[in-house]
Amino acid sequence: MSKKSAYSEKRKATNDRRDKPTPAISSYALNEGSRQTPRRKEDRWQNYFVDRYSRRIFAVVLLILAMSLVDALFTLQLLNNGASEINPVMAHFLEYGPLEFLVAKYILTCASVLLLLIYKNVYLLRTRVRAKYLFVPILFMFSLVIAWEIFLIVSSN
Repeated sequence: MSKKSAYSEKRKATNDRRDKPTPAISSYALNEGSRQTPRRKEDRWQNYFVDRYSRRIFAVVLLILAMSLVDALFTLQLLNNGASEINPVMAHFLEYGPLEFLVAKYILTCASVLLLLIYKNVYLLRTRVRAKYLFVPILFMFSLVIAWEIFLIVSSN
């Protein structure tokens, strides 16, 4: 018996993790997938996708979602004080009511952040800038909007 066939026989005798799917509720669910970076160094200069994300990215995503909700709540407060919504998309959802406005804002923000998260290691418009670098300007812009809304709320009282 050759070495190759002996190896094949031994391999058939052991349980292969790929023979059955991973259960939906797994003790390893948070650790599924192992790719946080490409395997080869030269692949890091190309677009790539990952299975796992860092805790820092997770924190940034949660912060963006929280800031979006704060922005929506401050916007509703300003609207009660006589302001008007200048974003035509969000003004459309305001016509249905404040709860619909909040839900639409949250869903649109979640969808946008999810797409950015999936494509975070893709280069933007044939530059050497990856999409993940958009997270910081988004946080900065939300910070400015919230600061402006706080200013408007305080000055209107």
